[in-house]
Amino acid sequence: MSAARRAWLIDASIYIFRAWFSLPDRWHTDDGYPLNAVYGYTKFLLDFLESSPDTHAAGDLVAAAFDESLGSNYRNDIYPDYKSSRVLPDEDLAFQLQACRDVTATLGVKTYGCSRYEADDYLATLARLCARRDISVTVVTRDKDLGQIIARDGDRWWDFAAETLLDANGFEQRFGVRPGQFADYLALVGDPVDDIPGVPGVGARTAAALLGEFGNLGELGRRLHEVGALGIRGAGKLQERLAQHWEQVLLARRLTGLQDRVPGVRTPGAWRVSSAQLEDTAKFLEQLGLQGLLPRRCRALLQGNPGA
Repeated sequence: MSAARRAWLIDASIYIFRAWFSLPDRWHTDDGYPLNAVYGYTKFLLDFLESSPDTHAAGDLVAAAFDESLGSNYRNDIYPDYKSSRVLPDEDLAFQLQACRDVTATLGVKTYGCSRYEADDYLATLARLCARRDISVTVVTRDKDLGQIIARDGDRWWDFAAETLLDANGFEQRFGVRPGQFADYLALVGDPVDDIPGVPGVGARTAAALLGEFGNLGELGRRLHEVGALGIRGAGKLQERLAQHWEQVLLARRLTGLQDRVPGVRTPGAWRVSSAQLEDTAKFLEQLGLQGLLPRRCRALLQGNPGA
């Protein structure tokens, strides 16, 4: 059994975009680039470090994945309209996305991201590799799609900002389906955030009822003829709609599922933030133009994290 007790897998981009949209345009580099996303994301990282002694215990694994594939990842090959309504990052946001990745790496956290795969795919791949080493994972995110990687008893989904920590049972109670059913669920209801169409008239309760009855899309597809006899309001019409849109459902399922075999990914080594990393991070932030609170917080952590 591995010495590591847990892997903390951070969905970095969701916290970057949350800061980008919610914080005022108050901080800037000397060249005029905004720094609100860097500020908010770095604050999240430091909050994460301080949240619990277990969060950054010696021997645990910590990794962060970044979305760098908008419009260019393999899902666009399958369905060109995937995430087509999203606007590509402008120069200001692109600068901040890279700066956030640099902050993460300076803290010694292994980072992942490329133009072919999404952050979710990297996190799913890391979760699979951790499972092979009997390491439980906590995925740090606000994205319910990543509930798919809660595969074993010790795995957790953590909405850090909302202080919501869910195991597989908690996830099912909150979202109505088991983690392993979530990709099938999205294929039925659609995902407007990612421009994935669903079956007209199939909402959350209907999709959950279908998966509760049949378990998965494969079984539902084999037994579509039974849907009309279910105790669901409008079951006959539902069977017709499912049959009419079944090819679309199967296409959507190729988009909603996570790719857990991204090439070249290796499990990161054990991590613990060091004095040198915290000082380097403080200096990096100051060089960017973020004087004051964040560098002070980095240096305040030094006493509790003596460097090697």
